[in-house]
Amino acid sequence: MRKGTLKQILLITDGCSNKGEDPAATAALANQQGITVNVIGILEDEHTEQPDGLQEVEDIAGSGGGVSQIVYKEMLSQTVQMVTKQAMTQTLQGFVNQELQHILGPGQTMEDLEPEKRGEVMEVVEDMGETSDLEVLVLVDTSASMHDKLETVKEALIDLSISLNARIGRNRFSIFRFPGKRKSIDKVFDWSPKLDAVSTVFPKLTSGGITPTGPAIREAVYQFGKKRLLRSVRNEADIDEARQ
Repeated sequence: MRKGTLKQILLITDGCSNKGEDPAATAALANQQGITVNVIGILEDEHTEQPDGLQEVEDIAGSGGGVSQIVYKEMLSQTVQMVTKQAMTQTLQGFVNQELQHILGPGQTMEDLEPEKRGEVMEVVEDMGETSDLEVLVLVDTSASMHDKLETVKEALIDLSISLNARIGRNRFSIFRFPGKRKSIDKVFDWSPKLDAVSTVFPKLTSGGITPTGPAIREAVYQFGKKRLLRSVRNEADIDEARQ
């Protein structure tokens, strides 16, 4: 079964965007371009109630074809890894279901298979989750309301980098924060397969400002295309150099 690189935006926020377009709408546009938008909504503690923010988290992930998870900040580290893996499995199941429709006919999915066959397919999906190429852009909400949560976010990013390094498949990983100083987002950690140095960027993760979640997702989508464009330009330059 042929498939492209799995692309994910992992949005870490406490919800309640307050500037720019609807983040669920921009997440839907990302999904149309083959980029899954997963969202982790962080609560301060069990006594914190943010119904608007929590609904926004679910709406963004739903429109973005991804996974959403609400978590108290002390549970964030393991949740980041879990959501990333769940989203990979969900995306791969989508690929498998498309293939099954070609084989078994329209409307057929894994649920229509016999239990034994379904188990075999899920084993293949899990294996693909470990071996597929993966690109993850982590989009961190650093607005003023995230001030007390950023230390936990930093720990979670270290754990995520460790878990991605343990995969067999090729990884590319980047971190952006929002709001940016002059733009919707600022680059914190550029696309790299080497995640060991992720802690060196933490001084850039400081809090303050508003929450332009919609514009931030839109700019994050652009970063995937920008990366491919830069790679294409470099390849063309290498070809030209070889001809000379």
